[in-house]
Parts: sequence; structure tokens; C-alpha cells
Amino acid sequence: MNKNDADLGALYRETVMDHYRSPRGHKILDRIDIMREGHNPVCGDKVKLSVKMSDEGVEDVAVDCKGCAISVASASMLAELLPGKSKADIERLDEAFREMMHGKPMPDDLDLGDLDALEGVQKFPVRIKCALLAWMTMLEALRDAGNGPEAKNEVTSTEKQGEKAHAGH
Repeated sequence: MNKNDADLGALYRETVMDHYRSPRGHKILDRIDIMREGHNPVCGDKVKLSVKMSDEGVEDVAVDCKGCAISVASASMLAELLPGKSKADIERLDEAFREMMHGKPMPDDLDLGDLDALEGVQKFPVRIKCALLAWMTMLEALRDAGNGPEAKNEVTSTEKQGEKAHAGH
């Protein structure tokens, strides 16, 4: 096996392919408090997040993602990981995930669930925005939470994120 085959194997680990084939969070919520769409115009990935909030933070997340295996898997992992998390928890997870995408070690005290299966994406900088799309969209949704109903239908674009997205496509 040559280096490129090994790198592709790391990128498309079985966990990633499981999330791609059977995405979690593809459901209808009984109440939607925040809705946000995200788009990566370079590759065409699209995600729609619906969030049910509680006093403590995120109660549930519904995800509809269309795109590559990396984008769909990352969105699926987000849907599995975020229910029950506070906004501060989510911001910390997001920051740790972004750091991992850029080769930095993960904090030992943080449970990323299946997200660590996406570690191989860092070897393919052009795919980082695919992995981050759902997370960028979720952070924007949480920031919009107090801005009234008109903020519900805005679209997050990976191209508008500049440095926040840490270069990708």
C-alpha cells in the first residue's frame, strides 16, 4: 500500500463511512427553536440544522446534509454529540475539532465521540471546510438564538468565514 492509499484509508475510516451511509439526526423535531442552513459554494455541500433548545442548552438537533462523505459524516456526528450540551460545551467542542483539523492535539478531558475518526481530513486541506460546514452552521445558529425569528433562515457560507474557517477548499 502506498502513502496515498494509506492517507485515503485514514480519510474514509469505517466510522466515517458508517455515518455517511446511515446519518444520524435525520428526523423531524417536535419543536424548532433555531433553524440555520449552511453551504460550501466551492464543492456544493449543503446542510440544514434544526435545533430544539432547553434552559440548559441544546435538547435535540435535526440535520439534513447533502454532500460528500466527509460533510455528511461530520454533520451526523454533530447530531449525535450535541444533544444535552450547553452553548459553552459546544463552543469548546468546535474549537477542539478545528484544532484537530489543523494537526493540533486534542485535550485529554474532552470526549469528541466519533469526531476523532475525521482526524485524517487534516492531511487533505481542501476537505477541511467539508468537515467544518455543519459546525460553522451550528455556531452561527447558536449566535442567532436570541435574535428573533428573522434570524432563523439565514445561510452560513464557508466562503464568508475567512480566518474562522482556517483555509480549506
